[in-house]
Order: sequence, then structure tokens, then C-alpha cells
Amino acid sequence: MNKQKRFFYCIICFLLIISCKTEVKEFASDVKEKTAGYPITPVNIQHVRLTDKFWLPWIQKVQERTIEYAIEKCREEGRFDNFLIAGCKMEGSVRGVMPFDDSDVYKIIEGASNSLISSPNPKLETLLDSLVEIIKIGQESDGYLTTWRTINPAKPPATWVEVKEGKRWESLAASHELYNAGHMYEAAVVHYKATGKRNFLDIALKNADLMVETFGEGVGKIAAVPGHQIIETGLIKLYEVTGKEDYLNLAKYFLDNRGNPDNHELFGAYSQDHVPVVKQDEVVGHAVRAVYMYAAMTDIAAMKNDSAYLSAVHKLWDNMVGKKMYITGGIGARHDQESFGENYELPNMTAYNETCASIGDVYWNHRLHNLTGEVQYFDIIERTLYNGLISGISLDGTHFFYPNALESDGKYEFNQGAATRKSWFDCSCCPTNVVRFVPAIPGLLYSKSDDTVFVNLYASNEATIDLPTQSLEVKMETNYPWDGRVGINVKDSKNPDFKMKLRVPGWARNEVLPSDLYQYRNNLSSPITLKINGENRKVELNDGYITLDGAEVAGKSIELEFPMEVRLAETSVMVAENKGKVALEYGPLVYALEEVDNKAGFEDIAVTDSSNFSVTMEENFLEGVNTINTESFKAIPYYAWSNRGVGKMKVWLPGKNSKKQIKN
Repeated sequence: MNKQKRFFYCIICFLLIISCKTEVKEFASDVKEKTAGYPITPVNIQHVRLTDKFWLPWIQKVQERTIEYAIEKCREEGRFDNFLIAGCKMEGSVRGVMPFDDSDVYKIIEGASNSLISSPNPKLETLLDSLVEIIKIGQESDGYLTTWRTINPAKPPATWVEVKEGKRWESLAASHELYNAGHMYEAAVVHYKATGKRNFLDIALKNADLMVETFGEGVGKIAAVPGHQIIETGLIKLYEVTGKEDYLNLAKYFLDNRGNPDNHELFGAYSQDHVPVVKQDEVVGHAVRAVYMYAAMTDIAAMKNDSAYLSAVHKLWDNMVGKKMYITGGIGARHDQESFGENYELPNMTAYNETCASIGDVYWNHRLHNLTGEVQYFDIIERTLYNGLISGISLDGTHFFYPNALESDGKYEFNQGAATRKSWFDCSCCPTNVVRFVPAIPGLLYSKSDDTVFVNLYASNEATIDLPTQSLEVKMETNYPWDGRVGINVKDSKNPDFKMKLRVPGWARNEVLPSDLYQYRNNLSSPITLKINGENRKVELNDGYITLDGAEVAGKSIELEFPMEVRLAETSVMVAENKGKVALEYGPLVYALEEVDNKAGFEDIAVTDSSNFSVTMEENFLEGVNTINTESFKAIPYYAWSNRGVGKMKVWLPGKNSKKQIKN
């Protein structure tokens, strides 16, 4: 950015902050959060202070580097200019090449707001106020907000957006008008919760009210559904904050009419618009669109107590986890249309596994856990977090993967690139999605119902967990995922009438995924151990949890140890790509081999039944990781690959002398 333009931004942001003081004060009392309808709720990140040596550096990296980096990239590429041009505060044509560039600004605000919740920062809050005011400039008087169409409806930034008369909503399959809105709603709600200010929320509500007036059944309304889903979950979040039923009903309308040819000309399987959502039983099409939709369907199942929706999401989840998920938790096999492939189509070098899809899948599985409390959903979340999700951002916080392949020849770069990390993308949805997601990770650690605390993930922290009759103070200390020892202290309670459910990770139950798609060839040789105040306790699993009564743990220390050993995982024989191959795991981490560590005979490296593995913590290597070593190779955690230049990599290795593969 040149000095003149930077000066312009500084001046306009300052003037806007001064002019909007009366609009950003404490929120009005008429907006109150409504209970979502889920029996289990996450413990808010405001009440979880992370001290963890693994996750805290990731969050700080995003807070201190990636957010600033993403803001600068949005400045360079005109994301902010578009709002000013749309509001006639700047001259020019549409900047950027994507119709959803507005959403990158919203996602940055959401991530920064999540950061504010856990770590107040007046300077950052002031910056967000200025960004919100820039957004407000681009909003039309009736609430409409998609800058490219406001600037010049006849010339969309992408050639694949069809323009007929230049009217609003005329190309919903590709225009991303509703997609932009959905990300705005989600960001505005988080910003409102973080700051108590209504400035961004009011922009979102004005736009949502326009949507309610525009779409649905009735005289003068448009019968249609969005091309790219996410407005549904955004509307539901607005409903949760305001209690306005119109938002929830519009979200359900969009879902109910997907696959309904009497409502609109269908977009097809690519957009999950081929049959009604309650009749869908196979995950198909664009993977990000799919998991955003499945998350919204789960919301409807919970809030409307809709058994048809619930049945559909269970069938879809079973299909995905049983036939279409990578060992890293990644989803979306094909670069073509960024989509799921056929059942058991799981190529390695050409795997797409979009970072956004992993993030959306975590959102979906979190909802399913909130609805059911079943352990399997956090098994998927954990596997995705430690592997196929954080692989999407570099160790320096400023380079990214859009696809996350499981093998690289050091050359293949189809579409957004798979052999090396990029500093940015024309389609920058993945970097900004990482920005919005990572600061919210502490909100995954604990959940609660009226009488139960769920310990979902293991990371050092101090938390306050409010139950109806008391507040529990919990302290956790662990070096997970590098070793399996976990210490938990629960401050003494006057009312120990509660239960604590400690999740036993799937890998510690000898289960790769909650399906038969993968299987360990070597089960753990040591048992899980449990001590309370130093006394050994029998470990009894109940549906994947160790369940302890409040009287057992209040005022006492819990010592839990999950045995960590190098594991060999293999795939169902139905997956042709991986026949005769094994993958290495240690705890929740999937491992990969990079040529940079294995220069001699990289292509010939194999694992045998007699391979001797050693695990070494290398503090000064890749920011501190456990490496797996044998006499013939060195393996690193998959998430850390491609941080030392371009080179070959593979997760799946030939398994010489391997046992008979799994049969379905």
C-alpha cells in the first residue's frame, strides 16, 4: 500500500470512530441470548484460560501474526476499498477477483473478536470498530450488502457469475450474496458477544431483516435457496441472540426447499441441491458447502426436535466417516469441484482436503456432540484438529495450504497448489477461515449439561464451569499430544452432586475412526491408568468415557495416563490407493515422511513388522515435535510438513510382511 493510501485509511478510520461513538456503546437490554435447544453446551472461551504448550502458541501465532497479516492482504487486494467504493466514499471499480471477497473481512473480524473474548485488547477493539464502520459505508439503505453488485451489478468480479439484468438475487447459484451474508451474521454475533457493542450486529440484523422480507413463501417473495450454504447457520446464530423466530424459520425454509424443483431450478449434487435434505444419505458435492449445510441441519434437528433432520444427519455422518474420510480427518477427495468422491475414493497425491472443509467438519461434529454427548464426535474433532486442520497454516503463521494432500512429489500444484504452502490465494477463504477458527479452540475443551461436565480435549488450562447450582474451578496440566499424562484438579465443592466425564480418545480405545474404514495393526500393549489423590482406580469405560461422581473428584487430584506407542494403521481393502500400505501414528498425531529428512532412497522406504521405532522429542526442530525414527527413516507430525521448502512427502508407506488387510 502506498503512503497516500495508508494515510487515507488512517484518517477515515479515525473520523469514523469519532462519528460512531453513540452507536457502539453497550448493547440494548431488548436483545437477549436465547437457549439454543441443545441439551449440552460448550463452556465459553471467556471461562477457559489456556496455558498449554501446544495450543497456546498456535493461538498466539494467529493473534499476533496471522490476523495482522490477513488484514494487510485484504488492504492490498482492495477488500476494504470495495466497501468504500460501494458507499461512494472512494472512486473506482470492483477490486479483487471473487464475488465472496467481502466474507474475508467478516471472518477476520470474527477471529479477532474471539481473540478479544479470551484476551482483551483495546487497540484491537478500536481497529475492529473502524473496520465495522467501513463495512457500514458499503451497506445500502434497505440493508443489502454485497459490494461487487452495489458497485457495478453488470460486471461481477468472476466470469462464472451469470448476469442477466444486473438485479439482486438473479444468480444465487454463483453470486455468493447469501454466503457473504452468512459469514457476516456469524462474525457480528461473535463481535457482539466479545465487545457488548451493537455496531456490527445492527448491520447484520438490518441485512437479515431484508432477507426475511425477500425470501420465502408469500406474495412478492422470492422462492429460492442459496448456492453456497452458510447463511442458514448465520441466521440461526442471530435467532439465538435476538429470539426472533423469523430468522430460524428462514433458515429452515432454505433447508426445506433444497432439492425441491417446485421451488427453484435445482443446482444439482454439487450444491447438495439434488434431492430434499431429509432424503440425503450420501455426502456428495462441494465438501465445504456440504458440512456447513449439515451443521445447519443439526441445528434444526435440535431446535425444532425434528426427527427427519436428525435421521438424515446421522446417515450422512455415517457415510462420511465410514467411506469418505482421510486418516488426517480431511474430507473432499477431488480437486474437481472441491468435492467428495465416490465411496472409498481416497487418493493421496491428488487429495483435496480443503482446510475450510476441515473447519466446517469440526463445527458440524461439535453440534452433534452438543446434541447427543456421544464420544465419537470428539474423536473426529481431535483427529481433524491435530492433523488435517492445522496443517493448513505454516509454522510462521503467514503461509497456507488450501488443499491438504497426503503425498507430494514436490511438483504437483493443480488448482490452489498442493506441493508447497502459499503466501495467499486469489480465493482466500482458507487463510481467513483459519483466522476465525483458531482463537476459538479453547471453547472445544469442555462442555456441560445441568449435572455433567464433559472433558472433551486435553490441554493445559484453568477453567470455571458454571452449573445450575455451583461454579466448578478446574485446572488441567498435560504435555498432550507429546505424551499421554493428564493431571486434573477440581476445587473442593460444597455440592458434589455432579458427574465428570473424561473422554478416552479413540486412538486410546484402539479405534482409528468410529468406523471400519481404518484399523490398527498393533493394539496398545499397556492399559490406561487412573489415580485419584494418588490411589489407583479401576478404569471403567462407559460409551467411551470414564465417568466419575463429583464426590470422587471434588477437592482432589485426578491423574490419567493414556499409553502412547507408535501405531501402524491400515485402510479397508476397499480403498485401492492404500493396498499394502500403512500409516504411522503416535497418540492423536498422524505422521509423514519428508524427503528433506530421508534423502537416501526415499521412494524405497517401507515399514516391516519387525521395524524398531524410537520416539524422540526434538525441542529445537519444527518448533518442538516428537519424531518417529527407525534405522532407515525419520517421520514428523503430518501438520508440520512443507515448512522447510518444497519436497517430496508421503503419509502411506509400503508395509512389507504386513498382515492381511481389513475386510469390510
